[in-house]
Amino acid sequence: HTSHITHRHAMSESDNRKGLFLALSSSAFIGSSFIVKKKGLMRARSTGHGAGDGGYAYLRESLWWAGMFTMIFGELANFSAYAFAPAILVTPLGALSVIIGAVLASILLKERLVLVGKVGCALCVIGSTVVVLNAPEEEPITSVSQLADRMLGNFGFHLYVAMVIVTVLVLIYHTSPLYGRTNILVYISICSLVGSLSVIACKGLGVALKLSMEGNDQLHQRSTWVFAASVGVCVVTQMNYLNKALDTFNTALVTPIYYVLFTTCTIAASTILFNGWGHDTTTLPDAATANAAECAVLLHQAASDSYGAAKLVTALSGFATICFGVFLLQFSQQQQQQ
Repeated sequence: HTSHITHRHAMSESDNRKGLFLALSSSAFIGSSFIVKKKGLMRARSTGHGAGDGGYAYLRESLWWAGMFTMIFGELANFSAYAFAPAILVTPLGALSVIIGAVLASILLKERLVLVGKVGCALCVIGSTVVVLNAPEEEPITSVSQLADRMLGNFGFHLYVAMVIVTVLVLIYHTSPLYGRTNILVYISICSLVGSLSVIACKGLGVALKLSMEGNDQLHQRSTWVFAASVGVCVVTQMNYLNKALDTFNTALVTPIYYVLFTTCTIAASTILFNGWGHDTTTLPDAATANAAECAVLLHQAASDSYGAAKLVTALSGFATICFGVFLLQFSQQQQQQ
């Protein structure tokens, strides 16, 4: 029993390291892509047909396409990371893209971020780090059918998906035409809510491709193609409204706010689906077949993996720090306008 647990733990650590490297690479690509795409959008806007006005002149700009391909590389790395590491660990690492985006925006786009905005950005990163360190571990997914069965059997996740769909439709068809160009949260909320579902779909598709490459063919599973179609629809929707946000508002504000909302929605979706703070994945052996050393190892692991009230309160404090950081970012925008 002990050797089996040790081997499984070592495999988990190896996968987490691969996921960490891919997530860090993804942040570098995505953070840079915001700036390159913004350059292309600025060129397109000079023709009088900006994305914020409903135009698509940016599709003829080579800079926008360069930014798009850079983002695609980042998303591919991010997509691959979900196949190796839990979503709750991968997604918050996007904080690095906030730093990269803000620094490059001030250097290349000459977008000024005042001291209050910088403090807000730092608080967003600190708060997100606290959430990551206190987030629950995700139960390993070993097959596409396992994830599909979990989704179909989780009533709470059904409610979350229904809430996301209804909210997004209201934002797109009612709120966006009225307040999209004046309230930065409208476009970004659409991206974030849809993005939380795309992460779950990416997890399923990533696991399917990973297992198929290891010899366990998952391409014949209907769930694999449902996940693939879901990823396509979600990504197209995200890109459309992210372009509108970038073309309408300051990049140094869009990047961190998008990160905060997207991360929050993703952690919520993952926690609901995988019952984050409410399960204990440790299984104790029968007392008749286990020796004292094995029981000690398993009990220690159970104690380490249990998430009680202290962890939950600390995670909520991290969310409060993130919210305060967003408030400071919006305050800095008002200061600049004045």
